[in-house]
Amino acid sequence: MSQQQTGTGKYERLLERCKAIEAIPTAVAHPCEESALKGAVEAAQAGLIEPILVGPAAKIEETARSANIDLGKLEIVDASHSIDSAKKAVDLVKQGRAEVLMKGSLHSDELLGAIVSREGGLRTGRRISHVFVMDVPTYHKVLIITDAAINIAPTLEDKVDICQNAIDLVNSLRHDKPEKPKLAILAAVETVNSKMPATIDAAALCKMAERGQIKGALLDGPLAFDNAISKQAAETKGIKSAVAGDPDILLAPDLEAGNILAKQLTFLANADSAGLVLGAKVPVILTSRADSVRSRIASCAVATLVAHARRTKL
Repeated sequence: MSQQQTGTGKYERLLERCKAIEAIPTAVAHPCEESALKGAVEAAQAGLIEPILVGPAAKIEETARSANIDLGKLEIVDASHSIDSAKKAVDLVKQGRAEVLMKGSLHSDELLGAIVSREGGLRTGRRISHVFVMDVPTYHKVLIITDAAINIAPTLEDKVDICQNAIDLVNSLRHDKPEKPKLAILAAVETVNSKMPATIDAAALCKMAERGQIKGALLDGPLAFDNAISKQAAETKGIKSAVAGDPDILLAPDLEAGNILAKQLTFLANADSAGLVLGAKVPVILTSRADSVRSRIASCAVATLVAHARRTKL
């Protein structure tokens, strides 16, 4: 497929797949502002989720009235404040009433704190991580960037889980494609240099994948961004790689690099980005007040597909 193709249609193909599956019960934590409440309601109207609104009932109803949002028969679970909303949303998952969590208008740290709590959270053996699922108009397929929101300075062991979370996500989204997803491990250069720890980590991750410590994908790195994205740039530097020019996943060396990259693509390349937290017992939709309607809906679509893939494995 030509890299000159625009991004139009990438998210829409995800939505098309969702039409064939049922909506997923979703606990929406503290949707007490217009954008948060509207995102949940619009996703419900699109047939992606069945929202359970968790938060101060009076405040949710007042937000709906002032923004002219029709809540219909949506269930509201009353909570006294944002931290209580996060806890009760997590409890709905533990009770089996919800299979997805969705961030409302509370701080991300409040929701993540309830998820990772040792007393009643949703921890697994994996480290949790964040992915941006991006529709970049100048790239030929959906591009995942990780981690740009949770792990500030991930260790090598952290990066193993970050990679595996993203790989499992891609495999959930492309169940009908037999080929393995491709993961490019980013650094400033494409050669291993002991003075640049990201390159050492990249080399180790590739060897770990060869030994089965990371499963389900083709890994290559270290790769500079141009070599990762452009086959021509890689060939110019003499890099022979099955990943270069065609990655599904970009692993950033740290949070700052990943965050800057994702926002550059958003604001300079007109990319849309859906946000998801992985590695917990259920997928977590992490939306922002600045997200477009298209991005919010795409985040819900991705979470729905992940939740359905999880059902088939249980």
